[in-house]
Amino acid sequence: MFAMAATLPPTSSNITGLILAGGRGTRMGGVDKGLVLLDGKPMAAHVIARLTPQVNSLLINANRNQGAYAAFGWPVWPDEQPDFAGPLAGLQAGLQHCATPYLATAPCDSPFLPQDLVSRLAQSLQDADADLAVAATLDPETEAVQPQPVFMLLKTTLLTDLNDYLRGGGRKMETWYRRLNYCETLFSDTEAFRNINTRQQLEQ
Repeated sequence: MFAMAATLPPTSSNITGLILAGGRGTRMGGVDKGLVLLDGKPMAAHVIARLTPQVNSLLINANRNQGAYAAFGWPVWPDEQPDFAGPLAGLQAGLQHCATPYLATAPCDSPFLPQDLVSRLAQSLQDADADLAVAATLDPETEAVQPQPVFMLLKTTLLTDLNDYLRGGGRKMETWYRRLNYCETLFSDTEAFRNINTRQQLEQ
């Protein structure tokens, strides 16, 4: 583990970005969603283009087609947990190989993510003196707060807790982070967090 103690306030210079591309893509027929073309480019390329200016460097979590992901020019790491254990397993892989005190995450199938995602999460984390900040939006119908937990910024020192949680059989992202010192960051643009799960959504 390369993580340093998270004592400095989070800035783009000490935050690594992690793109989560380790899923099965079952709702899209089992394809690797990060490599599906959108406007002539793989979806992961859109996410990389938006996330790269916000962070110091990138990591990619992928369990398939690792050569294709490596062609984007950033290190690629698979889950250590077997059988596609979900985004927490991808987060674990990212934390294990993160060389900065903070890690920011985004999924490979959300090509419209906010261009101020990381800076706003960092400000919330600092203001709340929290260990983890999660993006959130408002449900347009009910006005209820909807967490977007695959978009988060966290201290890499949380790796030990995550290892223990996964070893105990835990798999749910929200169950894990709600046990911690976390805060939520409200974003008004719900479309920015739209993820493309099906062929129909891709065509739209």
